Amino acid sequence: MIGIAVLAVAALSARSVAPAGFGMDSLIEIGASTVVIWELSGTGEDRQRRALKPIGAGFGLLAVYLLVQSTWVLATGFRPHHSPLGIGWTAVTAAVMFALAAGKAHTGTALDNPVLRTEGRVTLIDGLPATAVLLGLLLSSLAGCGGPTPPPGTSWSTTRCAR
Repeated sequence: MIGIAVLAVAALSARSVAPAGFGMDSLIEIGASTVVIWELSGTGEDRQRRALKPIGAGFGLLAVYLLVQSTWVLATGFRPHHSPLGIGWTAVTAAVMFALAAGKAHTGTALDNPVLRTEGRVTLIDGLPATAVLLGLLLSSLAGCGGPTPPPGTSWSTTRCAR
């Protein structure tokens, strides 16, 4: 929860959709982990099936948010400010996400638990946009432009920030 607060401050201070989306992704990841803990406390295929639905729904909602926000940022030409706080937090978080993904996948395989294995894959997939956001924030900062920061999952460079 501290990370979500840090990302909210970074998003507001930089007026950037990238840390905001990443913060929402973190909140969804916490929710997904809570579902996994609930699922691990019981047994049965029905319980596993029910556990997978809210995880998928949360990430579906995040995709809709990112699509709307990214479209707005691109359509209006909005230029966010630099966010050293967002860069630092995103770097640490991305590294932790890859370590957690490996641990979840390993434990899910050892327990033969499809929900935990799926959560491990989701965490790995979350690490990739986190890395893309980090790269975009770094390139934007190094190029000396104010943005726009790339939406998570995109791969544009800082070519749009020519002054």
